[in-house]
Amino acid sequence: MADLISTFFSSYWPHILAVAGFAMSVLAGCHAILNKSDARAAVGWVGVILLSPVLGPLIYLAAGINRIRRDSLRDSREAAGLPLLAEELTTAPDHIISERFGRRFQALRTLGDRVTDLPLTTSNRIEMLRGGDEAYGRMLAEIDAAERSILMESYIFDRDRMGQRFVERLVAARARGVEVRVLIDAVGVRYSLPAVIRDLRRAGLPAALFNGRLIAGLRLPYANLRTHRKLLITDGKTAFIGGLNIREGYSSEFYGEAVSRDTHFRVSGPVVGELLAIAAGDWAFASGERLSGAPWALGDVRAAATAPMVMRAVASGPDDSLGSSHRLLMGAFSTARRSIRIQSPYFLPDRELTAALATAALRGVAIDILVPGQNNLAFVDRAMRAQFDQLLAQGCRIWRGTGGFDHSKLLCVDNTWSFIGSSNLDPRSLRLNFEVDLEVYDAAFAGKIAARIQEGLTHAEPVTLEGLAARPFHTRLIDRTIWLASPYL
Repeated sequence: MADLISTFFSSYWPHILAVAGFAMSVLAGCHAILNKSDARAAVGWVGVILLSPVLGPLIYLAAGINRIRRDSLRDSREAAGLPLLAEELTTAPDHIISERFGRRFQALRTLGDRVTDLPLTTSNRIEMLRGGDEAYGRMLAEIDAAERSILMESYIFDRDRMGQRFVERLVAARARGVEVRVLIDAVGVRYSLPAVIRDLRRAGLPAALFNGRLIAGLRLPYANLRTHRKLLITDGKTAFIGGLNIREGYSSEFYGEAVSRDTHFRVSGPVVGELLAIAAGDWAFASGERLSGAPWALGDVRAAATAPMVMRAVASGPDDSLGSSHRLLMGAFSTARRSIRIQSPYFLPDRELTAALATAALRGVAIDILVPGQNNLAFVDRAMRAQFDQLLAQGCRIWRGTGGFDHSKLLCVDNTWSFIGSSNLDPRSLRLNFEVDLEVYDAAFAGKIAARIQEGLTHAEPVTLEGLAARPFHTRLIDRTIWLASPYL
């Protein structure tokens, strides 16, 4: 019987392969047509699938299925103990935004209520931390002071001198009885090898990889999806959020004048409960453990009741929260009347955001966009450069920063509404990555964000249409070719 089967396959393997390839193409093509919300994306994927009957469906399986099914954020909130805090003490009243900032920002608040699964809260505090030197010191101090729990999530956690410093402090916290959990992205953890996850587990720390069950280096069908969130939450009452990964390159102690820059934030108040719920949901998805009980209960976040700052955590990603940040940004750009200021290391807005910014500029809104003069990702930099003309032609101003690489992600509208966190303004952040940001309604804080961006603008060099057009033909052609792959850079 075995010889008969072997003879059959050896004689008819081309036919079998053809039938299998046809079946794979049909299934993959039907999936793309039924599930892609963008007609251009659906047509593109169907083309790839049909032109490469075997390879095309495999590529689609690895990079084209961009949704993860998991428990809702509401379930994660319950697991994190968020109901312990009375909503009437923390949820911002309906009238507070309209009274302070006007009806147009009230409309933006209504949009946020509808596209996110978390309430806008009041009585929060936020502190800007400038660069790794300040942020790492404050984060390590909070780890040392933790009494009940530490939940840490990061895209990159290098096994370098700074990474080892964090490992040592986390191990010490565990030794004194603190519950510690560390979640690292399965792609980001491999930025340094051997990976730090091995050190964490050898030290007895519960550590997990997000999307980490790999087959031949890939987790199909979700190999293209990553957590890009950077969160550190201690005792359920203090959180750190922003763009800062754990890497020694952001510490002048190790890199001196060549240090990279970033901006991170320390927050307290009811919004910490929202960040805890988001991180707890990610941990449950990656490890199977639902965090509950006294160590993971919220701290007394009402201690900040004298601070009237209003904010909300915004979780986005290829799950039930798909598009939440994108819709908020579209709403914010349409709300702007005076100014939009943006700082982003990877600025590749999609067609909708580009149109929203261009339309705002045509309405007379002053738009300044600051990107690094030196970028750590050459392909992304060339793709960015390929689409600058689309905004410059409509009156937006784009600037190249000077000095070292700046990884900061900052945005403010009319010096009133700010959006800060882990998201870049590129398709990967807005469609593929799991991100977490804060929308903040506070004029004083927005002024600090605007001032931070202005610092970079002071010494920045303007990008001009004339300068872009003067580049050699082959350079422009290569840039535009790379730009075609921008959704997956």
